[in-house]
Amino acid sequence: MKREKSCGAVIFRGENTGRNYLILTSTLGHTTLCKGHVEGGETEHETAVREIMEETGLTVDFVDGFREVITYSPRPGRVKDVVFFLARVSGGEPVCQPEEVEAIRFLPFGEALAALTHGSDRDTLQKAHAFLEGR
Repeated sequence: MKREKSCGAVIFRGENTGRNYLILTSTLGHTTLCKGHVEGGETEHETAVREIMEETGLTVDFVDGFREVITYSPRPGRVKDVVFFLARVSGGEPVCQPEEVEAIRFLPFGEALAALTHGSDRDTLQKAHAFLEGR
């Protein structure tokens, strides 16, 4: 069994009732959270930072205490772990990586949840939102 690993984040800006979450529409047509494959000897946080910058042009600050791992089989003989952190936008302007990202949107929780293609992304967004609400 081959293992793969990706890292990313539930990214948000704003506070409380004004909080909006970043979702990406990929060039393949699905709507997802920001994430990508670990390269070389990167740490999980380094991968997330690089992928966020590459895919969106944004810099972020991580929110301590949130780490969610999704494990699934993308195809027979492979298992993939996707590690999600929680991050607040700290700088930059949203710019789509043309090879992978068709659109970047910041949406309120309910709209972001409804827009996501995969149930695992919806579960992760719900957990991140609950984490922020509970602080």
